[in-house]
Amino acid sequence: MTKEDCFYLGRIVAKFSFKGEVLIKLDTDEPELYTEMESVFVEYNENLVPFFIERSYLHKSTLLRAKIEDIDTEQDAEDMIGAELYLPLEQLPQLPDDKFYFHEIIGFDVIDQQHGNIGKIVSINDTTAQALFEIDKDGKQILIPMNDEFIEKVDKKNKQIKVITPEGLVDLYLS
Repeated sequence: MTKEDCFYLGRIVAKFSFKGEVLIKLDTDEPELYTEMESVFVEYNENLVPFFIERSYLHKSTLLRAKIEDIDTEQDAEDMIGAELYLPLEQLPQLPDDKFYFHEIIGFDVIDQQHGNIGKIVSINDTTAQALFEIDKDGKQILIPMNDEFIEKVDKKNKQIKVITPEGLVDLYLS
């Protein structure tokens, strides 16, 4: 299993008990969807290693408290802190048509109400305060905030996102 076949689920942020339990900070708006996982891939030395989960439940509503098979001591759990967790893409919950996962829209055309087709999404920059569509238009980069007010329609079937951008935003990049 490679990272390209998976999605980032979260990171082990702390040990919980002397029996090897860990706390996982999930990268999701719906952590309750992941309380019944049977296994998870843990990144170790740039490889994804499968681990089985004996039990898990939400801890203080945002963290997942988990007992991972073969992690039986406080020291074992300590060694796992900071490890990133992944699941296969096919385990992603289905979203309504107007919602999307970032990886799904790479390669989509962006159609602006004023400018027409302004290019293809090449990546999503989520390192800023607000995530940005990174769009390639004939070798020029266009950045558009992923703001619900700007997104008019997500058309997964035709691989398009229709946007209404503020006046002058696209012109900044194309002039």
